[in-house]
Amino acid sequence: MSVNLGKVKLPTADLPKNLPPIQLEFKPPSARIPGYTPIVVPPSDLEAPKGVKAKSSEKTEAPQIQIPVLDIQMPLPTTEVVATATYAAVAAVATTTLATPFFNQIKKKLQKFLQGKIDKWKEKRKKKKDSSES
Repeated sequence: MSVNLGKVKLPTADLPKNLPPIQLEFKPPSARIPGYTPIVVPPSDLEAPKGVKAKSSEKTEAPQIQIPVLDIQMPLPTTEVVATATYAAVAAVATTTLATPFFNQIKKKLQKFLQGKIDKWKEKRKKKKDSSES
């Protein structure tokens, strides 16, 4: 297309019609915020409501043994302590009993191997000494 202005013809550009505006979808960023269940701590001056019976929390004393010569009383260990000590002792003895033969075999083989190396070293040293003397 061109425009006629008398004798001069000026070229014109054929431009396309305006494009519709671009619609951008904008989603704001999201994140998962960690949450926790709040722990409710009662106040220190909390009292039970009227009509509620309190549980009796009687502590039983640990059994004691009287030592006559020293004239003192010694507390005996609780059942849990005795059971734990027993389990530990049995495990230690069983491990030692089962592992000792294996370690003895390894020890014998290692001693034999090292003694062989020492003997070879002594022979080489003796040969060097004999060859240097002659």
